[in-house]
Amino acid sequence: MSPAEFTDYLKENYQIDFDNLDLLKEALTQRNYLNENPKEEGRDYQRLEFLGDAIMQASVTEYLFKRYPDWDEGQLTEMRITMVQTKSFAHFSKEIHLNEAIRLGKGEEMSGARQRPSLLEDIWEAFIGALYLDQGQAAVVSLLNQTVFAAIDTNFFDQFIDFKSRLQEKLQTKGTVDIDYTIEDEERNEDNSQVFKVSVAVDGRILAYGFGSSIKDAEKAAAQQALVDLAE
Repeated sequence: MSPAEFTDYLKENYQIDFDNLDLLKEALTQRNYLNENPKEEGRDYQRLEFLGDAIMQASVTEYLFKRYPDWDEGQLTEMRITMVQTKSFAHFSKEIHLNEAIRLGKGEEMSGARQRPSLLEDIWEAFIGALYLDQGQAAVVSLLNQTVFAAIDTNFFDQFIDFKSRLQEKLQTKGTVDIDYTIEDEERNEDNSQVFKVSVAVDGRILAYGFGSSIKDAEKAAAQQALVDLAE
C-alpha cells in the first residue's frame, strides 16, 4: 500500500487526516529502508516508537482506571500488561493495515518482516507517537476507542491472560493449597476434532470444569470458569 493510499484509508475508516505527512512517513520507515535508499530524507521509526510506548501506557492506564473503579492495583496492572504487549499490538497493526504500509528494505521484505510480530508492535507504537504529535491525545484516544478499547468488550484479550496463574494467586492468598487439573472426558466432534473436559480442584474439591480442543486450552477454560464462580 502506497503512502497516498494509506492516508486515504485512514481518512475513510478512522477519520485520521495527518497534517504533517513527514511524521507518518517516519513512523512507517524501517532503518534498512533508509540504508538502501541513501537519498531518502528523514528518520526511521525508533524515536517515535519511544514516544508511542509511553503514550500507550498512559492511555491504557487511564482507560482501565476509569472503566473498572472496583478493581485493585494488581488487577489493573495485570490487565494493562495483557493489553500492552507484542501479540496485541501486532494484531491491531494488521487491523488498521499498518503492516501493508511499512517501508521496508528489500532484505527485510524477503524475510517476511511485514508479518513479524515484534516489528508490528514497534510500528504500532511509532504510529501512536506520530498521531499524538500531529493531532494530540484526543485523536489517539479516538483511535484506541475504535481498536484496542473496543476489543475489551469482545473478550479479545482473554487469549493473552494466564488464568491458571491468576487462579493460583487468588487461592493461595491465605497459604499454600493443592490445585489439581484432571482430564474428566475426551470426545470427538462430528468433524473428528477432539474436545477435552478438564476439572480444576483445590484440596480435592472441584471448583469448575473447562472444555477445549487441547488439554492446555481446557485447563485454561477451567481456571477461567473457577475465577468467575469465585467472584460471584
